Amino acid sequence: MSAVDNILDRTFGLSAKGVTASSEIRAGITTFLTMAYILFVNPSMLALTGIPFEDALFATAIAAFVGCIVMGLWANLPFALAPGMGLNAYFTFTVVGTVWDQGDGMLGETIVASPIPGVDWHMGAWEVALLAVFLEGVLFLILSLPQVGARTAMINAIPKDLKIATGAGIGSFLAIIGLREIGIVWDDPATLVNIGPHETWGLDHGALIGMLGLVLITVLMARGIKGAMIWGIMGASVWGWIFEAYDPYNDPTGYGGAGWNCPPGASVEAGDTCMYSSAPDPGSIVSMPSLPEETLFAVFSSDTLSAVADNMDIFLLVLIAFFFVDVFDTAGTLYSVGRQAGYVDADDQLMNSDEAFMSDAAATIVGALAGTSTTTTYIESGAGVEEGGKTGLVAVTVGILMLSGLFLSDLFQAIPTYAGACALVIIGAMMMKSVVDINWNDNEMVLPAFLTIVLMPFTYSIADGIAWGVITYVAIKIGTQKTSEINPVMWGIAILMTMFYLGPGNETTFEWLFGMVF
Repeated sequence: MSAVDNILDRTFGLSAKGVTASSEIRAGITTFLTMAYILFVNPSMLALTGIPFEDALFATAIAAFVGCIVMGLWANLPFALAPGMGLNAYFTFTVVGTVWDQGDGMLGETIVASPIPGVDWHMGAWEVALLAVFLEGVLFLILSLPQVGARTAMINAIPKDLKIATGAGIGSFLAIIGLREIGIVWDDPATLVNIGPHETWGLDHGALIGMLGLVLITVLMARGIKGAMIWGIMGASVWGWIFEAYDPYNDPTGYGGAGWNCPPGASVEAGDTCMYSSAPDPGSIVSMPSLPEETLFAVFSSDTLSAVADNMDIFLLVLIAFFFVDVFDTAGTLYSVGRQAGYVDADDQLMNSDEAFMSDAAATIVGALAGTSTTTTYIESGAGVEEGGKTGLVAVTVGILMLSGLFLSDLFQAIPTYAGACALVIIGAMMMKSVVDINWNDNEMVLPAFLTIVLMPFTYSIADGIAWGVITYVAIKIGTQKTSEINPVMWGIAILMTMFYLGPGNETTFEWLFGMVF
């Protein structure tokens, strides 16, 4: 055994687990391939809020690196972390709002000029949203400390069926976002939504390419091909680059874009009708990384703190949503993959659970300081466990590989919207599988679970889905005279959310609440 093998054996207890360094590294590579899509999907999504793509890529890679390293060295568990899907969509589309969205983000907006005559871009307060992520990470870390001992109470506070419904609802939320970005789902003034203009679909149309990308990913997954998501997304991207394919998501009102196909003599600046095309093939594959220019420690700026003061009620609602989804998502993933790895005992206790939860919280804090939404443990970690991974060396391997994304900024920015959106739909489909575990025979739970699932995509808000699931659950328990089954946490959430919806819904909500109490 070499000196390096000896060090790794002592650090991770490889011999005691019956594994070798090479087998653990191989398992780490497997996990990385299943979740590497986040390196370009997350920055692409956050960039819609006005966060520079390069800053978001740096934050994504660093948050994943720190989370994986801490999880591997401290908790010695084969669980990988990265900014989570679902909460990044909530961060972008609901909390902040996109640069081209005419609707307001929850935390306000700034109107900036666009290159399109007569059109404004709307830039949301992403700094304030990052502060909410930072504070929920701090709160999660404090409540996860063994000395505090609140973690178990937090996990058990929400009924099992509502926790499952939350995951399924996030899946449906991701799916409608992904289908919209591919160009399958379009706005319709008569029916709210409708299918895109399929009569124009062709080999150079993003909607067709995106749907074929979904089929390709599913086929590869069904055949057990490692990195199926990566291969499918890259296949759709290459197809789009070759045909300079039309991007249906970015074209409908002519906002932004990396490339425009205009008739001879026409131009976007002159107000002429031009078709938006996806980004051309990347000019380079490898590029040198740089520190974030705008997002690093932006949560502490005076403008950010002032904006929080002006939107305190909305800010707290966002903070609560981030916090509870992070807690439930982390708990569900850790225990699910932990059982697969044999690290959950007969009493349903996860080995090194305190260290695992605090690693997750620490990664969220670092990610927010760098410029990304909530970081969480990935269910894709199960791929590495299935490959035989049993120790923290798996997570450390993933963390190191995540840094490779820092050198691929040019390549990642060239990936068309419809190609990256394939990941949203596939992940949404996988998250929906959990609905079979909800007890649909319990009439008291049917409505809360159903509303939790459907209100997330229908309101474009994870927070609203959680809120109305909790409110209706408590109301039904009151109506059936079973208030003894409602724990204090559920009472608190239900009362807070009810007062929020009954209140003015703006910065005066808390003044209104205090006025009613005092």
